[in-house]
Amino acid sequence: MAYFRGFKTEANDVANEIRRELKLGPFDPLDPRVLAEHLEVPVVDLSSLLESTPSVKHLLVVEPEAFSAVTVFRGSERTIVHNDGHVLPRQSSNICHELGHALLLHPPTPPMDDKGCRIWNQDLEDEANWLGGILLVTEAATIAIAKGKWTVTSAAWHFGVSPAMIRFRMNATAARMRVARSQQFRRKPSS
Repeated sequence: MAYFRGFKTEANDVANEIRRELKLGPFDPLDPRVLAEHLEVPVVDLSSLLESTPSVKHLLVVEPEAFSAVTVFRGSERTIVHNDGHVLPRQSSNICHELGHALLLHPPTPPMDDKGCRIWNQDLEDEANWLGGILLVTEAATIAIAKGKWTVTSAAWHFGVSPAMIRFRMNATAARMRVARSQQFRRKPSS
């Protein structure tokens, strides 16, 4: 995906501002439910809908990978419904992805077209995914990981995300390369 010019900087700015509002530093874990409450976006566990919608059991037990999360609109009010059958790190990513849509003010879209096919705007999904990742693992955190403050596994545990999310953010920020270049620059002898 080609993000619009300045998007990544804007996403970093949004994430940093949110962390300031929540009184979190760049190395503090972010609880997606606390952020949702701060943004006044209710989060509904899919399992809470079991009694009223028995088919939900299929998404929780039989085919849990078929559904992660969705934002439901009532007018301009958003509610996130997420699959609480997923492991906690995945739930955090799912909720932050949906909060990314909210923070970027992505408009509601119908879930399906007139033929019953799912409507999917890849650009909006990529933007929400990018911001969701930054909310959970800041650029400063990726640099600290690259400098050896944490291993990928210990960083994942600390931030409450999956090792895959840590690797995604490390690659997205080119943290290892940046740290290696910085160390190489410091080692160069003066002329």
